[in-house]
Order: sequence, then C-alpha cells, then structure tokens
Amino acid sequence: MTDEELVIVMEKQSAMMVAVATGGPRIDQLNFEYKQTYGLAATELGRRGIKNPNPYADLWEWYGRWGSGDLPSWQSRRQFLAEMFNPTIVQLRNRTIGQPPNNVGEPTGWPKVDRTVGEIRKRLAEARNEEHFQAVGLLCRETLISLSQAVYDKVKYPTVDGVQPSETDAKRMLEAYLTVELPGATNEVARRHARASVDLAVELQHRRTATFRQAALCVEATTSVVNVVAIISGRRDP
Repeated sequence: MTDEELVIVMEKQSAMMVAVATGGPRIDQLNFEYKQTYGLAATELGRRGIKNPNPYADLWEWYGRWGSGDLPSWQSRRQFLAEMFNPTIVQLRNRTIGQPPNNVGEPTGWPKVDRTVGEIRKRLAEARNEEHFQAVGLLCRETLISLSQAVYDKVKYPTVDGVQPSETDAKRMLEAYLTVELPGATNEVARRHARASVDLAVELQHRRTATFRQAALCVEATTSVVNVVAIISGRRDP
C-alpha cells in the first residue's frame, strides 16, 4: 500500500467516525467496515514506524468518548477528529510530496525562491485551520513573484498584451518568459500550467473555507512551476 492509499484509508476511517457522531448512520451499520479499516490502517502505520493517532478500535469505543459530555456539539466532534488525524495525514503526505526523480526538486540557486519553497512546505505541515491554509496560499503567491522576478527581463521578454508588469505581477512576467522560452502552440500546455498555478495561489489566500487538500494542491502547483522554470533556465542540467 502506498502512502497516498493509506491516507485514503485514514480519511475513510475519519469520515465514518464523523458520520456516526453527527446524526448519520447507526454504529451497527458501519462498525464491521470500520474495524476492518482500523486494522488495515494500524498495520500499515506500524510498518512505517508511525504511531497510530486513533485509539478507538471500534465505533462503540468512539461513542464512549464523544458521548461522555465534553464533545457536546457536532462541530466539536469534527474538530476533535481533525486534530487527531491531520498531523499523521500530513506526515504521510510529506513522505512523498515534492520528491520528483533525479535532481528535480533540488535548490534552484535563486535564494529567495528556495527559501520560500522550503517555507511553504513547513507551513503546510504545520497548518491546522482555514487561516493557516490561506497563509499557505499567500506564501505560494510570494514564491511565484520571487520566481518571476528572478527570470524576467523586460527587454528580452515582452509581455503578450503589451502591458508593462508591476514588480508583483507574477502571472504576466512568467507568461512573457515562457512565451519566449517555450514558443509555439506545442508548448501552450506548459504556459497554461504556470498561469493556472498563479491563479490557484491567489484564489486560495482569499478562500475563507480553505482546506488541507486545496493548500497541498497549491503547494504542488507552485513547486511544479518552480521546477519547470528551473529546467528551462538550465539550472537542472547535469
């Protein structure tokens, strides 16, 4: 089982715990499946040397916890489970996130870019709520601004629409850079990827309901653009 598959198992386990504690199916309807899922997760976590964050081997044990009175609301139970599961899920995702083959993912040599790439991964691992996930989006945008400033030359890379970009207009600067370095219709996908990544980062920082998955996608999109530009610029050459 891969780390990502284990994350899916743990998220399913968490979803069943949420369901029975917030007016969903009865425990007897889900308990058999839950215990199978629990056993699988426990085994896979043990193989990785990771402590199982969930002490409730069946849903009746979980009922004893949330029914004791100190988790009176549905929201308090959801929050309790999120705080219990999320650190381990983040740990599993970080085992593989951003580890492409060979030298892709190594420092680019652009100090500010490398510094912020390291910071967004650190912030993602530590993020626990919507405000934290929004902050990840802001840092992703700052990373792309630093990247665009590192490669953009207004003489060599005229903008597509003729508008002179501001110092923080990462989208326009990267588009100009990619249009020259990756010209033609055959490279449109790469150019579109960079534009979409900037849009994703900007959207996330304003999303009041930002989630871990959205933040993780934003981090992956941002670091992907960094790697694309590093490759194009020759910084990944052997």
